[in-house]
Amino acid sequence: MSRSLNIAGVFVSLLLLVSSGHAAESISGPAELHPLVQAQSEALGTLSDNAAALSLFTTKVGPALGLQDVASTVAAKNIPPKVAKELAVQELTASAQRLIANLAAWQTADRITQSLSQHADLVATPSATVVNWIQTTAAIPSLAQTMEELTQLAEMKPDTTAVDRMPLALSAGRLALDAQQRAIAEWWQLRTWKDRVRTVRGRNKLCGTWQWIIHNHQQHHQEQKLALLFPPPGPDHLLPGGLVETVVLGENVYLRWESNGQAQEDSLQFTKEGKGLEGTFVNSQGGWGSISGKRTSDCKP
Repeated sequence: MSRSLNIAGVFVSLLLLVSSGHAAESISGPAELHPLVQAQSEALGTLSDNAAALSLFTTKVGPALGLQDVASTVAAKNIPPKVAKELAVQELTASAQRLIANLAAWQTADRITQSLSQHADLVATPSATVVNWIQTTAAIPSLAQTMEELTQLAEMKPDTTAVDRMPLALSAGRLALDAQQRAIAEWWQLRTWKDRVRTVRGRNKLCGTWQWIIHNHQQHHQEQKLALLFPPPGPDHLLPGGLVETVVLGENVYLRWESNGQAQEDSLQFTKEGKGLEGTFVNSQGGWGSISGKRTSDCKP
């Protein structure tokens, strides 16, 4: 029996390292995450609604993670509906709430693992309000499993052994890793928010039907005319065949095409107040030349 207790103790010690983030070095993310969970432990442990979560994000968590612009946008009042849609404020707000929910789940796992490692008679138990809010906001399966293990442990005899607590320790360790990974994913979504907004703006600017004239210097100055339809942004709209990358920054447009192992890159600029495109191309076959584009019809959603 003593050997089993020692093994169980080792398990709990290892899981304590996992929940503190030291066993997850392979996961790329901001180093400030776990210290932030510890610093905001009290606030994370008393969350009850979206308003409290957003307040915590805009005043503490967002600025600490270098997301000041996101925090300011989420906290802004009276943003015109058109601008709010363009900035994806609704999606941004939901992502910020999920980040806080995952940090709260991580804090829950931390508290449970700490209490197990200290061999306390009473294991730290999160409030039902916090758990319900986390599950409503982020729906973490491993949190449900951890709560089930907590309930089962509470129904056992008072003098539970380390072996009795091992299932809870394992569940708490799994919850810590799940919450950490989910928090990093949401942090990345928030960090790259501006890039996505710029991409959508660029796609909207390019959207429409264009007539292109391609002048290839390699092939005896051959000219090719074609019509291209660039759709509005969104997963429901298909891009022109072979187009794998579109970058629009201000008046500058970069397009990359790939087909049958060949690639072409177009570097263009809007002209004539957005009604024209002028630029050059190079391809993997040695071709190079100029592109002249004319918008023949506007964007059709």
